[in-house]
Amino acid sequence: MKRIIMAITGASGVIYGVRLLQYLIRNSKHEIHLTISAAAAEVLKHELDIIVDLNSRKNVLGKVIESESQSVHYYHFMDLAAPIASGSFKTDGMIIIPCSMGTVGRIASGVSLSLVERAADVCLKERRKLIIVPRETPYSKIHLENMLKITEAGGIVLPASPGFYTNNDTVDDLINFILSRALDHLGVRNELVSRYGEVKKHTV
Repeated sequence: MKRIIMAITGASGVIYGVRLLQYLIRNSKHEIHLTISAAAAEVLKHELDIIVDLNSRKNVLGKVIESESQSVHYYHFMDLAAPIASGSFKTDGMIIIPCSMGTVGRIASGVSLSLVERAADVCLKERRKLIIVPRETPYSKIHLENMLKITEAGGIVLPASPGFYTNNDTVDDLINFILSRALDHLGVRNELVSRYGEVKKHTV
């Protein structure tokens, strides 16, 4: 069983974060430590018509994953006293999905204004896995330089850019492509997309 930190920030594409969280809960027994930024709450409302009260664990889990799963530990994005803000709290890494360019910039600069950046900073300093999933286009020189800094510090940049070689038929197929790649890098077995010599079995 893995202990995974997951953050959803205010970039377009919050469906990636919601679906990944749902998959991890339904298809694995991993321990999830979740935080959601204020901007992400606005995007959840705009893109998915999900209105959440970030001060309430019950409300967040009930609205986002429609479950009060005990495997999910939720923290307010300004709770800098949360366990995931400390390097002594051991985890198997963190994924920020989607990851806004503001979040990318703060991580690249070592500036922790919220639990999201602090948890990411901890992963980098402790040499643990950090995966960021940016959803932005086009990239500016500043964006590229910041992503390079994170890569050089040991992070993984996994853009939300789905491939089309798996004969996708639906938008869900495109979403699953990114989720599958994210899960691969988290070290979580999945069969969300067809692989060479294998058959797709699970859906989100």
